[in-house]
Order: sequence, then structure tokens, then C-alpha cells
Amino acid sequence: MARTLGALLFHDFEVLDLFGPLEMFGNMPGKIDVVTVAEQAGPVRSAQGPRVHADHGLTDCPPLDLLLIPGGIGTRAEVENERLMAWLRERAAQVEVAMTVCTGTSLLAQAGLLDGRRATTNKMFFTWPQTTWPAVRWVKEARWVEDGKFWTSSGVSAGIDMALAVVSHVADQDTADFLATATEYEWHRDAGWDPFARVHGLV
Repeated sequence: MARTLGALLFHDFEVLDLFGPLEMFGNMPGKIDVVTVAEQAGPVRSAQGPRVHADHGLTDCPPLDLLLIPGGIGTRAEVENERLMAWLRERAAQVEVAMTVCTGTSLLAQAGLLDGRRATTNKMFFTWPQTTWPAVRWVKEARWVEDGKFWTSSGVSAGIDMALAVVSHVADQDTADFLATATEYEWHRDAGWDPFARVHGLV
């Protein structure tokens, strides 16, 4: 039976944060079905301009097995969205895996779901989450971090590496290898590979 992956949309989300991972998950027919969800169904504007259609609003989103949360400049406003925070708490308790890309990690942190857990985020903007949610065990040098059901990744393209790792986790290594090869993507398989932490003076 196919798992259902819900991809969260909000105004000013980062395009590659969303579509990089969905390129991988969306090429698993019969294994993963992808739906998009936003506060309300309909078009949602990305930070780069193109609009993406949300299949569902928060109230009519179907049961999810996997959750994908992109980052982007829009996270700065969404951390104040109490309705979204309540939805994230409810859905995170139900899913098998909850994934964040880039500053999308801030949404789970604001919801209190990462307190005491290891997590990472975009290294260029690392100071904001690190100082705002000190109860999270922020990992400065990591491409992605897995802590229980929560998988968090570094900036933008790092979400693709994390997504392939999750594919290996919920399906198998052969499927992840096939997807990387089929998309001609050079997969950074080491979760600790992070030259950008040094670039931005974090280590």
C-alpha cells in the first residue's frame, strides 16, 4: 500500500526546498503518493515567484504517512501562525517521518516538536533558529540530521540528499540509488558532509 506524503506550502516558500525532494519521492509510483497542503487550498506564491497549487487546506488534508516542510523567507511569518503550529503538532504525532529543508526546521522548532532533539538548518541563517529556540540541540555541521521520526536538513539543495536518505529508510537502498542515477544527481550520502558550515564560520 502506498504511503501518502504531504508537502506543506506557505507564501514565500523556497522552490528547490520543495521540488528537489519531490523529484525523488514523486518518482516512486505505487509506493508514495504526493499531495500538497496549505492553510487554504489553491495557488500559493513561492519566494521565487511561481505559484504552486495546494490540493488541500489544513482542515481537509487526508491522513499522512510522511510530511515535507520546505524553508524560505516565508518561514519568518509562519512561525507566528498558531493555526499552522497546532496542525503541525497534530500531524507530526501521526506521521512516520517528518522532514524539513532549510529554515523549514524553524516551524517544527516553534511548534515545540524539536525540544531536546538534534536538528540542523540553513547555515547562512543559522543564528536565527539557534538563538530563538535554544531548547533544540542544533547541529552546526551536518548535511542532514535524523532524530527519531524527525529528519532536518541544511540549506536548499541539502533537501535532496536528505530525501534520498529517507527513501532508503522507508523503501530500500536500491530504490534510492536508482533515483539518484535516473536524475543524474550526485548524492552526498554522508550526513556529516557540510563544507558550508565552515564557509559561514560556524565551525
